[in-house]
Amino acid sequence: MRKGQSDSIGMKGVGSAAESTLRAALCWHAQQVQRQGLSPGTSGNLSVRCGLDMLITPSGVPFERLAPADLVRVGMDGDHAHALQPSSEWGLHRDVYQARPEVTAIVHAHPPAATTLSITRRGIPPLHYMVVAAGGDDIRCAGYATFGTAALSEQVLQALNDRTACLMANHGMIALGADLPRALWLAGEVEVLAAQTLQVMQVGGGVLLTVEQLAQVREAFRDYGLRQPARPESPLFDAPADR
Repeated sequence: MRKGQSDSIGMKGVGSAAESTLRAALCWHAQQVQRQGLSPGTSGNLSVRCGLDMLITPSGVPFERLAPADLVRVGMDGDHAHALQPSSEWGLHRDVYQARPEVTAIVHAHPPAATTLSITRRGIPPLHYMVVAAGGDDIRCAGYATFGTAALSEQVLQALNDRTACLMANHGMIALGADLPRALWLAGEVEVLAAQTLQVMQVGGGVLLTVEQLAQVREAFRDYGLRQPARPESPLFDAPADR
């Protein structure tokens, strides 16, 4: 236990039982990332707010072997007390949480299509109405910086301005959510959109949606929504609606 840490771990009174639930949920969603093919090997990382701290996946542990006790609780100053090291991208997660107080969960992954598109340094244009799921009329590609650095956080936060997802040049993608299911769902949507973008590029381009058409989509989503009740196997939260 870190100095100054107690069973009450935040202003909302999150306690040890709630932390156990968060650990189970984060572990389950990390394994879904791998099952959905969003991050091969030990690439990618997930986190969730835990009181004033965060829980994040450890460095170098394959998601299929991940147990709730393996997740590392990290303070916003980087302080932690765990035999395992937190993901090397913990600073990126911390910087997003500090800049975006509404964000509760983060999925950073290296899915094939999104990563391939990021290597071209291009974002995802409005080729399909689901781009609005990330909060805007397109999904940007953040500029390149070395993983685990403050420079990367700066690039990503700039690309995430008024957005909940972006590509990361020559790296992968990141998706934010009000909870873990929504962050995971959005990561999957970004991968689908990236694959569609690559396919459109192969046939020489396509017809993009207009600003007016995207505004109509956003208005329609006010009633339609992007969520449905949680799937029975998910240990926590509500899940967004299917496409």
